[in-house]
Amino acid sequence: MVAGLLFLAFAFLAVGQAAANRNGAQTAADAAALAAALDTRDKLTDKWVENVLDPTKWQAIFDGVGVEFDGCARADELAAQNDATLLTCQSRTGLPSGYTVEVRTNKTVGDSIVPGVEGKQSTERATAVIEAVCDFKLPGEDADALPKLTCKDGVEWNLDPDDLTDLPGPEDLFDVHLAQANDE
Repeated sequence: MVAGLLFLAFAFLAVGQAAANRNGAQTAADAAALAAALDTRDKLTDKWVENVLDPTKWQAIFDGVGVEFDGCARADELAAQNDATLLTCQSRTGLPSGYTVEVRTNKTVGDSIVPGVEGKQSTERATAVIEAVCDFKLPGEDADALPKLTCKDGVEWNLDPDDLTDLPGPEDLFDVHLAQANDE
């Protein structure tokens, strides 16, 4: 009876080890996808700031046009920081834009009483989405005026072309979040 209980305890430990390894893989995948998306979000914001005086270009920037989606190098860095290897990284332009990554843990499940699992590594996927969260209307007759930006939670930005010291930041213009599996 004691031997049976010990075997059961070790089996639960093996399941726990596997679950911990899988959770590590999911954490690494989430971090990698978010890092790639945040890197691109910052580039989109920089592009918007470059063109802040030409609001006819704003919508294209908010749609992800004109910026290279090259955040996979950042995804690779974050996977490595989470003790995982980036297997794939795919960018998606258009709406919604973002990244889908797949990572594999560098660590294995480890020694276990379950035969054949000691060398197993976990592989997980994650998708991070970048969405513009501001709306605007192009000015009519007054070509010197900049449009008012209405962003998430109703925050309004009245931009003065003669004083551009207070511009919205990346987190004001774009939302970055993990997509649910059925949203991918």
